[in-house]
Amino acid sequence: MNFNFHTNHKVLLAAITIGFLTLSLMIAVLPAYRLQENNPPLPGAPSLTDTELRGKALYISEGCQGCHTQQVRSNIIDKQWGDRPSVPADYANNVRPGVFVNTGSVLGSERTGPDLTNIGVRQPGDTWHYLHLYNPRSVVEASVMPAYPWLFDEVDKVLVGQEEVFLPDGFAPDNGKHVVTSEKAKDLVAYLKSLKQHKLPDYMNVEFEAYDWQVGEEGQSEDQIAGESSSKELLKLDGKKLYTANCQVCHQQNGEGIPNAFPSLKGSSIVNNEDPTELITIVLFGFDRDNQYGTMLPFGTKLTDQEIAAIVSYERSSWTNKAEKVTADFVRRIRERGIPANWMK
Repeated sequence: MNFNFHTNHKVLLAAITIGFLTLSLMIAVLPAYRLQENNPPLPGAPSLTDTELRGKALYISEGCQGCHTQQVRSNIIDKQWGDRPSVPADYANNVRPGVFVNTGSVLGSERTGPDLTNIGVRQPGDTWHYLHLYNPRSVVEASVMPAYPWLFDEVDKVLVGQEEVFLPDGFAPDNGKHVVTSEKAKDLVAYLKSLKQHKLPDYMNVEFEAYDWQVGEEGQSEDQIAGESSSKELLKLDGKKLYTANCQVCHQQNGEGIPNAFPSLKGSSIVNNEDPTELITIVLFGFDRDNQYGTMLPFGTKLTDQEIAAIVSYERSSWTNKAEKVTADFVRRIRERGIPANWMK
């Protein structure tokens, strides 16, 4: 047999194929196996359910990772996206959603939209996600995200078992039909709600690094760091900016909320009550016993007494509200009292 590479194309092709497979094994496959062995899933981190896997496949097929990341970096500007920086173990429990679908953790490439690492904690209810998918402008006025109305069905009458999406004025169909969720919408929302950071073992010490806010990572000025100014430590006690960062996405900039989805804070009897105990309790411990609205997540684990006092004071003195401001000491006493009996019932 002629083994001259210049004259025997079969030998040349075989050599190229063997070389390609060998390099792939050495550079990609074996390191991936070693990484998986050296970084087991975090204790208590669940695997994705079949519903969540279908949602992940839809997330990938729609190219959501092109605008949304799932990687919390160690610098302080990422603190708004997660409780801690991401670690390799966060991505060790991934399962291929399909034979020809990416197995990866969908790290993403840019933050045209917010990072979704901890979106299941930031937005634990279905209502916000359905509104956001049907038309992002219904909950975030300045959003540039495309709408996904094809994930929903329009029906003349809502049948038993169907889940209706109550849309604010200006976003409902012009034909007067009701909007209900499809199975694909439910799958995608289930996947988004599964995106949560889990507690690290005691031996892992991962913290956010201090950061100079005057200059960004790549020489940016402070005003050029789009979408991240709300998490700046220097603005920590600014009630308006804290409200914008933590509350506005549901209750809106004007405090009027979204009908049938998120209650209005403007003119609210709870917000304007002379005794702010109930309002502070809701902010600290969350609220999930009113069938009219979605779940209110607890902010007591995320925000300090000073920050919650600043937010509540801003809410009680804005949008025609004229109630007295509250102090951090008052918030501290309610936090120490704990969740009242039958609070969620």
